[in-house]
Amino acid sequence: MAETASDLSPDATAEIATALNQSVAETVVATMLAQNFHWNVTGMAFGPLHELFQAIYEDHFTGQDDLAERIRAIGEIAEGKLATHLERSKVTEGDEQASDKEMIRHLAEAQETIGATLAGLSEIAARHGDIRTEDLAIERGRIHDKFAWMLRAHLK
Repeated sequence: MAETASDLSPDATAEIATALNQSVAETVVATMLAQNFHWNVTGMAFGPLHELFQAIYEDHFTGQDDLAERIRAIGEIAEGKLATHLERSKVTEGDEQASDKEMIRHLAEAQETIGATLAGLSEIAARHGDIRTEDLAIERGRIHDKFAWMLRAHLK
């Protein structure tokens, strides 16, 4: 087990940083996705969706910072270019003219995508004994699972 970030091998650090950067990229794109939908949602559920989308982008902004800071803590570079995030991310941008249901569905899928990426990060970190990154990935995964549930509940 790596008790500190400096206990990680260079190969472990590189693999963990790659998975962390993937998580950051998807979180950055999902942050903007939620903010786009926050600005543009309409319909009978405007109030609750406007608030939910805001809660999501505010959480994600903090989450992307926590993930990027972990990259720096293990001695690697956190990718910061928007073009790189868009290129790397499995989460896609959204249409500001989408219906409220389409927005919900797209944002729920984004949460599930990030959750799966974080599960992979957790496995990589565990394999290398990086319990701090593993813990961060598990906690962020719980948050994305909860947001996915909350969003999907609107589609019932």
